[in-house]
Amino acid sequence: MNLHEYQGKSILKGYGVAIQEGIVADTPEEAFEGAKKLTEETGTEWYVIKAQIHAGGRGKGQTKETGSNGVVLAKGIDKVKDIAAGILGGTLVTKQTGSDGKLVNKVLIAQDVYYPGESEPAEFYMGVLLNRATGRNMIMYSTEGGMDIETVAEETPHLIHKEEIDPKVGLQGFQARKIAFNLGLSGQAFKEMTKFVFALYAAYDGADSEMFEINPVLKTSDNKIIAVDAKVAIDDNSLFRHKEIAAMRDTSEEDPVEVEASEAGLSFVNLDGNVGCMVNGAGLAMATMDIIKLSGGEPANFLDVGGTADAERVEKAFRMILSDDSVKAILVNIFGGIVRCDRVAQGVVDAYKNIGNIPVPIIVRLQGTNAEEAKKLIDESGLEVHSAVLLQEAADKVKEVLA
Repeated sequence: MNLHEYQGKSILKGYGVAIQEGIVADTPEEAFEGAKKLTEETGTEWYVIKAQIHAGGRGKGQTKETGSNGVVLAKGIDKVKDIAAGILGGTLVTKQTGSDGKLVNKVLIAQDVYYPGESEPAEFYMGVLLNRATGRNMIMYSTEGGMDIETVAEETPHLIHKEEIDPKVGLQGFQARKIAFNLGLSGQAFKEMTKFVFALYAAYDGADSEMFEINPVLKTSDNKIIAVDAKVAIDDNSLFRHKEIAAMRDTSEEDPVEVEASEAGLSFVNLDGNVGCMVNGAGLAMATMDIIKLSGGEPANFLDVGGTADAERVEKAFRMILSDDSVKAILVNIFGGIVRCDRVAQGVVDAYKNIGNIPVPIIVRLQGTNAEEAKKLIDESGLEVHSAVLLQEAADKVKEVLA
């Protein structure tokens, strides 16, 4: 589950991470009042107005309606309302949103932290995530803060450092100090960075996160270390332990079909292909997507109906797949282990009749318990459904209907 910047910062602050303070607003009027309150609390007189969407590159992105950037500096409280009005309600297009963009429903009014002082501010990149190759958490960091980390990795990979954490002992003091040293810090800034690293890792671990990305981490002109941004993804499987984080979910930022699927207990991800998939089991779903590609098609979705593929779930799955106009065929690939194939076949027949006219061919491959009975049910249904037993046979039928 992805979080907005202001939500990620609230988690960070709860673990003792120093952050760029801010107040979220839904309207230009709330933005103005938030700026006033922020001045009272922090003394800031300039304000950073940030669009809150689940995408990066907001500062370089623009709204379709007004051409406003997604991150704008207001040099005075009198400018806050107009700037917020130019962002709120707009469709912000960035490198990560695609041409459709994302609707901005909230803005964050943040304090200005680039104030003059005894030294020059410096920006760093820092992210905490799982290194799947080693099975260990990893802190990835760079002196090139404020830039796309992908660009840094491609053009100057030697400027990216990685520190892996042994799960038996956790983050060690020497590792935090090594990070601060590699970032070129000394004195008070060095001490502040080591504290920052410990607090950031505690937030990542304590919130059961998939990723915490802070870009930039700022060394201020008076040698404080603060999180200016926060891109956070939480492990969905851990949300039962974090009710307060689960309540932060913003379904308006998600694909409506994927939201509907999650509410129905289905695992669904939209893709860009032309063959819809309905499968039970993630591994079989991946194999099915491979078969579709080998047969000349492209998978239009990942859909795992789970171990209880009854008529109701099958019907819901069909409706989700058919909501995509680019789907030209549907492949149902079910292994009957826990669930009997004949029950799935009956579910397919019932769902077909309930939905009515299904404008695309359906290939059903059922293997496992009562597979022969299931094939007979499909073949004798009188419906435009093609049955298959072998995976290759299903692939050939996909190729045939797409020709």
